[in-house]
Amino acid sequence: MTLLDSMRDTCVMLDKTTVSDGLGGFTTKWVEGATFEAVIRKDASPQEIVAQQQGVNETFTVIVDKSVTLDYHDVFKRLSDSAVFRLTSTTKDAQAPAVSTVPIAKATAERWVLP
Repeated sequence: MTLLDSMRDTCVMLDKTTVSDGLGGFTTKWVEGATFEAVIRKDASPQEIVAQQQGVNETFTVIVDKSVTLDYHDVFKRLSDSAVFRLTSTTKDAQAPAVSTVPIAKATAERWVLP
């Protein structure tokens, strides 16, 4: 077991669906989808701390296995505490090289409240 493995949390994708409300309108629901393992850590740079003090959402780094694809604005929930996150980047842009012995990809996310 590597240090990275010991830091992983189980997460579940949240899929947005719309259903008829029976009165001519619709209702938005969030349905749990596929599960995956991720390391989620709060960004704590000095610039990030200043931004949070000015009202910017908390930002996080999300590290997953390269086989997990997370796209911009995907929404997921960490099962350990039910915290919800929305991706602000994609794992396609930050992957370990093919020759790496650690097959990881990275994305950024913000803490988010489901609408």
